Amino acid sequence: MDGEFATDTDPTGRWSLVVPLKPLRLAKSRLAGTAGEALRPRLALAFAQDTVASALACPAVRDVAVVTDDPTAAAELAALGARIVPDSPGDGLNAALAHGARAVRAHRPRAAVAALNADLPALRPAELGLVLAAAEAFPRAFLADAAEIGTTLLAAAPGTELNPAFGGPSRLRHLSSGAVEIVLAGVDSVRRDVDTGADLRVAAELGLGPYTALRYAAHGPLPARRPGP
Repeated sequence: MDGEFATDTDPTGRWSLVVPLKPLRLAKSRLAGTAGEALRPRLALAFAQDTVASALACPAVRDVAVVTDDPTAAAELAALGARIVPDSPGDGLNAALAHGARAVRAHRPRAAVAALNADLPALRPAELGLVLAAAEAFPRAFLADAAEIGTTLLAAAPGTELNPAFGGPSRLRHLSSGAVEIVLAGVDSVRRDVDTGADLRVAAELGLGPYTALRYAAHGPLPARRPGP
C-alpha cells in the first residue's frame, strides 16, 4: 500500500472511495477500435486520473483508495493523492472492491465507503457530492450508469458491508441485494462511464477532465464544456 490511511478521527464523517483499476494493458479493450492499441491504455490511465482528481476535490470525500497492480497507474494516481492498495486477491473486479473496502476499514472501522468506477473522465466534484449526500440516507445505495444497466457508484454506511456486484447488468443485482437506487437529476457526470468510442464522445460533450482532454485532443476539437463546477 502506498502511504497510510488516516486513523478514525474525522468528525465530519466524510467518505472513503474505493476505485478499482485493472492493469492498463488490459483496460478498456472496447476502445481499441476507436483509439487504437497505442492510445487505449493511455486513455484508461487518463480516465482514472480525472476520476481520482475530481473525487479528491469533492468536499464529501476524505480519501481515495485505488486498488491496482499496475505500477504506472499506481505511481501516477499516488502523485494525485490516492492511496494505492495492491490487488492481492487478483480475482476480478468485485473481489478487488471488497479488498479495498477492507483495507480502508482496517484503519477506520467506522468509515463510510463507496466504490466508484475508474472510467468517469467528465466527473464533477459537485455532482459527486450530491450523490454521496443522497447515499447518506441508506445503509447501502447505488447509482446506475447512463444506460441504466450497470452501476457507477455503490455506497455503504458505517457498519454496513459493501457487498459489490459490479459488471454487466449490475443495476438489477444491486437492487436484488437490497441496495437502494439513487435517483437524482443533474448528476450526469457521475453516471457517464466510458467503455466505447460513443461513450467517450458523450463524455466529451459533458466536458472532459484535463488528463483525458489532453489525450482526446488527437481526435479533433473538443465540444464546449457545459457550465458548472
